[in-house]
Amino acid sequence: MLLVASPAGGQWVSSPGEGWVDLTLIHHDTRREFDTTASRRRIFADGRALTRSVFLTANVGLFRGLDTWIQVPLHHLRFDDAGGERRSSGFGDPRAWLRVGPELFGLAPWPVAIRGGVKIDSGTFELDAEVVPLGEGQGDFEILLELGRSFHPRPLWTSGWIGHRWRLENAGAGIRPGNERFWWWSVGGNAGEIGWQGALEGLSGEPWIVQNLTIATARREIVQLFMKADYPVGPGRASLGVRAPLSGRNLPGGAALTAGYFFRWSP
Repeated sequence: MLLVASPAGGQWVSSPGEGWVDLTLIHHDTRREFDTTASRRRIFADGRALTRSVFLTANVGLFRGLDTWIQVPLHHLRFDDAGGERRSSGFGDPRAWLRVGPELFGLAPWPVAIRGGVKIDSGTFELDAEVVPLGEGQGDFEILLELGRSFHPRPLWTSGWIGHRWRLENAGAGIRPGNERFWWWSVGGNAGEIGWQGALEGLSGEPWIVQNLTIATARREIVQLFMKADYPVGPGRASLGVRAPLSGRNLPGGAALTAGYFFRWSP
């Protein structure tokens, strides 16, 4: 999962003491990939990539116009090919963000915000052909501009963001991943008690530097479609969805299934 998106909806910064928790499960089982030429093909040597991930994301308002997000992933990864089977399980690289809205500066509330974040190297990257790494072996910094609009009284809204990610060097492997630009745009609404959301998301990266050599073909790209529906269950909402890549480069292909539970609280 490249673009870590939450179903929180809108760009309204949480008020002090308010917040939400989202638990998202992702199942991705594919024998397809996007290669260095952006062509979709079968994974070499009859390969199969299986990813089962759980993302726990929490948000809480700190001050009027300022909130924070924290995300912790747990992965079970498996890769099979003609050479055998490799498995890894454990925590991946956590992320944290601070989000600022106009209210922090005494302005009227608007659904616009600036969010800055960091990905922390969890130390779970191993440079070994027989190991599927749980982390990426380096940290990231990113900044996003978030926008949104509600079409009340109609049960319809739209929101999205655009951002830039600066990727640090994996010194142990001699790899400097290319910086990336990414975006997300969604439209959602309600049909009775059933909520729905459709979104497009994309990422475009710069070439990687490996052992001080710039590899022009080593850059990540993806554009994918995301659709989900949710329904009230207990104090929150349960969801089911699908994420399908439309185009890409140097990333796995194939659709992923998602399931989640979202709960918002207010003091």
